[in-house]
Parts: sequence; C-alpha cells; structure tokens
Amino acid sequence: MKDVKTRAETLRRTIGHRVVDGKDAAVVTVSQSYPTDADDLWDACTNPERIPRWFLPVSGELRVGGRYQLEGNAGGEILTCAPPKSFSATWEFGGGKSWIEVAVIPEPGGYARFELAHIAHPEGDHWETYGPGAVGIGWDQALLGLGLHIDTGAAVDPSEFEKWSLSPEGLGYVRESGNGWYDADVAAGTDPDAARARADRTIAFYSGT
Repeated sequence: MKDVKTRAETLRRTIGHRVVDGKDAAVVTVSQSYPTDADDLWDACTNPERIPRWFLPVSGELRVGGRYQLEGNAGGEILTCAPPKSFSATWEFGGGKSWIEVAVIPEPGGYARFELAHIAHPEGDHWETYGPGAVGIGWDQALLGLGLHIDTGAAVDPSEFEKWSLSPEGLGYVRESGNGWYDADVAAGTDPDAARARADRTIAFYSGT
C-alpha cells in the first residue's frame, strides 16, 4: 500500500437527493482519478475477468436486462450500458433494493475518472444514525482496490487486503474516509454536530470498535 492517506483525501465525495419511484432518495457519489485512459478504466470495471482483481468475483449475464451477482455481496439487474462511458444497475442486498450509476470520464494528461453514485431510499433510522459513510466508506475501500490494480496491473489479494484493513494504516484509512464523508455531509447542509456523531458511529463500525 502506498500513499493511502493521499488516496483518501483526493476522493471527491458529494451528497444529493432525487425522487425515485415517487419517494425521496439519497444520492451518495464518490469519484477518483486514475493514471490510465478511459478505455482501460472502463475495461477494469466491466470486464468479468478484471473485476475480481480489485473488487469481487462476479457472475451472471452482464448485459442490459441481465442479472449479475457479486460473490458474497449484492446482485441485481443491469439497467443501462453505454460503453465506454456509463452503466447503471439495481443493487439488491439483504432484502433491500437501491441503485448504482457508474461513469468513466476522460481527463487531460492520460487520466480518467471513475465516478459512482449510490442511490437509496433511507430506511428506518439508519440514515440518521450512520449517514452517508455507511455506504461511502465501503465504496472508498473499493476505489482504493481499483487504484492498486490500475497502478500495478496485478490482482489485489482479498486476504491480504482484509489483513491490511485491520492494520493501523488500514484503520487510519477508515478514519480519513469517514472524515471525508463528514465533510461532505456538512457541505450538503447537515448540522455539524449531527454529522460528526453519525460519522463517528460509522467509523467505529468499520473499525470493529
């Protein structure tokens, strides 16, 4: 792992809202720029042979209207796909349903940006208790894995990543990530004290404390 604190600090994080199925939904968006072109970044996040190298093994029919399943995690339906620019899908896990929208954006100097929006209807008091970091920290960790894969071309060893995530450096990344989501929460209009309390609860959850 290298420049982990810098990776956490250079993520862009925003929080918004939109109406989905007639109800207000929270939109948690994270993005990161990578030193590769858009075609390679698109391949890294859509090729079923490369996705497991930084995220999770995926199975199913990876086409519009098809269903996918991430091993041990979410599954869903692929709703749209416009190579090499964007795709969207449902995100179904634990009986709940939300949505993801992924965009690959070319940038100057041989860079490309990965942007992911996770859209969900707040359920019960979960949003008020944990805030955007509840999904945001997990996606930050995924984008860290993507960056390591882009840097080296190699697969990220899941067992080594899990071991690292419990190390002082890994726990530091969780704190940096959680604080980044705190900043985004305040920027979206949340009372700073309330945002701090739910960010701290989410950091504690991800840290196992």
